[in-house]
Amino acid sequence: MQAEGAGSRPRPQWPAGFVSDEEDRLALLVLLCLPGLTPRRLRMLAEGVGGAAACLDAVRVGHPTVARADRARAERLRARDMSTRLDEVGARIAVPGDDDYPRGLLDLSDPPAALFVRGGSVVRSDVAVAMVGARNCSPLGAEVARSFGRDLAAAGASVVSGAARGIDAASHEGALAAGGHTIAVLGSGIDVAYPSRSRDLLDRILESGSVVSEYPPGVPARPFRFPARNRLVAAISDAVLIVEGAEGSGSLITADFALDLGRPVFAVPGPVTSPLSEVPLALIRDGAGLVRNGEDLLVDLGRLDPHPARGLSAGTLSGRLPDGLTETERRVAEAIAGPTLPEVLATVLGCSLAEVLTAVVGLEVRGLVRTVGGRVERRMTVPSD
Repeated sequence: MQAEGAGSRPRPQWPAGFVSDEEDRLALLVLLCLPGLTPRRLRMLAEGVGGAAACLDAVRVGHPTVARADRARAERLRARDMSTRLDEVGARIAVPGDDDYPRGLLDLSDPPAALFVRGGSVVRSDVAVAMVGARNCSPLGAEVARSFGRDLAAAGASVVSGAARGIDAASHEGALAAGGHTIAVLGSGIDVAYPSRSRDLLDRILESGSVVSEYPPGVPARPFRFPARNRLVAAISDAVLIVEGAEGSGSLITADFALDLGRPVFAVPGPVTSPLSEVPLALIRDGAGLVRNGEDLLVDLGRLDPHPARGLSAGTLSGRLPDGLTETERRVAEAIAGPTLPEVLATVLGCSLAEVLTAVVGLEVRGLVRTVGGRVERRMTVPSD
C-alpha cells in the first residue's frame, strides 16, 4: 500500500539557526518540558522570534501565544538542572541536523524540535522497518513478529517499534536475537518504562540499540501520547509492517501516518475467523503488501539482500521438514494451514483421532507445532537438525 510521497507536498521545517549554539541547546531543554508548547506551537513561536534561547525569553516574559501555566513552569525550570538530569539517566538530546535525529522526522507536519536518546546511534543502517501490532497478540503472532524481527535485523535493517507488550516486544526480541539493531520509541519520558515490565527489554535494547522519545525524563505515559509516538515510529521508518490487530487497534494509526508520509505498508495475513486478523486483512484488501515472512518483505522493499546466507530463518513448516518423522507426523504437519482442531485433522487425513493426537505430541516434542486452546498450530521456524 503506497500513498503519495511526502515529497509531493511541502512540509514545514524548523527555522535555520533555531539551535545554533550551547545556549540554544540549554534553552531547548526547558522549552521541551512545557506541556502546552507542542512541536507545532513551538515552531510557530520560533518563526516569529528566532532561536531557542530567544523563544525561552519570549515565554518567560509572557508571549501572548503561550499559556500561563507554561510561562510559570519556564520561570521555575533551570536548564542546567535539566542537563544534569539527562546525564543521570544516560540520555542526550538530538536536534535536526544531528546524526541521531532521523531525517525522516522532517517529513512530518509537526516534527519534534528534538529527540531524547539513550543507547547507541539511532541512524545506523540504510533502511529501517517499523513493526507494530496487537498488545494482546496470539502466541503465533508473537512468534511471527520475532521471526520477522530476526530476519530483518540479520539482513541489516533497523527494526523500529514501540516497546509495548505483545507484537512490539516480540519484534524487538527478534532483532536482539539476531544481534541486530532495534529502536524503541517511547510514548513516555526517555527514562520511563511503560509498562513497567518492559524495563528489562529496554535495558537489553540499550546494549546494542537505541531508545528514543520526544518527552524529557519523568514524563508519565498517557493515552494521548501514544498516537503522537506512533507518528514518530512511522516517520523514522522506510516501511511499516502490521502483525495482528483487532478492530480499533492503534496499528491503524501507525499505518495511516505511514501512508500520509508516503511510506509503504505491509501486513501479515491471518485466519479470517480471528479478530486479530481484522486490521491486517483490511489493510491487504485496501492494497497493503501481503508478506508471509522476512524474505517476502525484503524482496518487496527491493533494497536488501533476501538470501538466507545473510542470516534469514532456516525455513518454516511450509518448506522442508526435518528427517526422522513418522509418516503420520509428516502428514499432520503438512496438513496444518492454521490453528486447527485435532478432530478436523483426523477427518481430513482419514486417520483416527488417537493417531493424530500421538503425531501432535511427537511434533510438539520436536518444536514444530504447539497446542493453544485445544487447537494445533504451526511454529514459524523449523529447528535445525
